[in-house]
Amino acid sequence: MPRPTTILLLPADRPRLSQLIFFGLGCLATLAFAPFGLSLLTPIVLLPFLYVCLTNSPRDSARHTFWFGFGHFLTGTYWIYISVAVFGQAPVWIALLLMIGLVLLMSVHLWLTGWLISRLASGEPWYLLLVAPAAWVVVEWARGWMLTGFPWMALGYSQVDSALGGWAPIIGVYGVSTFMVMSTAAILVAILTRGRQQIVAIALVLLPGLLGGFLKTVDWTQPDGEPVTATIIQGGITQDQKWLPEQFRPTLDYYRSETRKVAGSDIVVWPEVAIPAVTDRVEGYIQELESDSRVTGQTILFGILERVTERTLEPKVYNAIFAVNGQTRQVYRKRHLVPFGEYFPVPEAVREWMRMMSLPNSDLSAGDDEQPLLQTLGGVELAVAICYEDAYGAEQLYALPDAAILVNVSNDAWFGDSIAPHQHLQIARMRSLEAGRHTIRATNTGISAFIGPRGELLEAGAQFVPVTMTRDIQPYKGSTPYSVIGNWLVLILSSVVLGVFWIRSRANL
Repeated sequence: MPRPTTILLLPADRPRLSQLIFFGLGCLATLAFAPFGLSLLTPIVLLPFLYVCLTNSPRDSARHTFWFGFGHFLTGTYWIYISVAVFGQAPVWIALLLMIGLVLLMSVHLWLTGWLISRLASGEPWYLLLVAPAAWVVVEWARGWMLTGFPWMALGYSQVDSALGGWAPIIGVYGVSTFMVMSTAAILVAILTRGRQQIVAIALVLLPGLLGGFLKTVDWTQPDGEPVTATIIQGGITQDQKWLPEQFRPTLDYYRSETRKVAGSDIVVWPEVAIPAVTDRVEGYIQELESDSRVTGQTILFGILERVTERTLEPKVYNAIFAVNGQTRQVYRKRHLVPFGEYFPVPEAVREWMRMMSLPNSDLSAGDDEQPLLQTLGGVELAVAICYEDAYGAEQLYALPDAAILVNVSNDAWFGDSIAPHQHLQIARMRSLEAGRHTIRATNTGISAFIGPRGELLEAGAQFVPVTMTRDIQPYKGSTPYSVIGNWLVLILSSVVLGVFWIRSRANL
């Protein structure tokens, strides 16, 4: 192994300075994601991450990777402050507490990742090839589910446009993360070895990308029937204006008039809670939409708060999407709610204090885990995800292969002019790539978009202005490998690797 240079000795000689450098590297890692899209930056920032894990004790490695995570999630999710303080009108200290608390929690996951890699690799470069991607992906997946989960900024999302993105229809976003970490580990092995070992390592650097590039040319799903004409209507109404009484009637008039202008569209999609009211308050308006759709033959999907009083002791309110087509009224109810946004996992005493502070404090109800697919008048089945539900890709797999088109509605107005809407669009693109389906994505203030079955961005609307976009969309049938196996293959293989190396490390004690 070559003699380490001065800078590579920093973790041992000047740990505080090296931890500060790792904080900066974590900040740089955010540039690999949307809207910056510097995907080639990912292996550059991961190389020091893996080198420290290879050459330092588990404790020292974990300290460094924690600071990497803190820089990464602080710069990548700062928009939480905007949603809580600016639009949620919570006191600044509460917004900062929630934001920093979440960043710390996410950073602990990378602390654990660094500790595991260092402990199980035991300073052996070739062990790193297996241990690093396995530890990264298992912890990254756990981050998406523990304590309600926060799967935002999974590493694979940064590669949606790279050659590695070709693996997504087979092994999903976590599989893409796996190959990204494995390729970077192979770079490190190539640097630290010589001769035949170096040649093998270089081959392992190149192989995932070369195969991924080939896989991008494979058609995993097939067109089904004739294209349908779809329209997205984005109101462009900012969050601070949306619920004002004087804005209510203009909002309803705008969406209905814009829908009438596109009478030739088969599907018209409005954003999440496009109608800022509960259903029983606007029943007459919904009946008018049904009458319109009966004349035009359209299927209109609109977001609204659905209040259900039948067969319940207390009324339930759902974040819902209604679909009306002149013959039926269908509904999809959001099932994965946002903690501290749509429900509040706090003791009653805290909830009472929130009432006194005039803060949001009541819970929405969650829809069933599996719900009937929405159908157009022409029989095209739609898989719907509301807001950040699309970040939980495995939860949508029950809808496949029956669903011919994916629909995502969201209200990214909560995040203002930040990087969050761009990140969310990138997530939606990954879902299309995994499923081999078009996505129709309607948001209140952007970024509304049509996405192709290979995750390509077909058309996107401007932010913070009214947008009406119409495009022919091809329904698809068939299954990608990922839609059949989900995350299980990657998780089982990674868990087996960690288990084997854990047993080995215990035996060597």
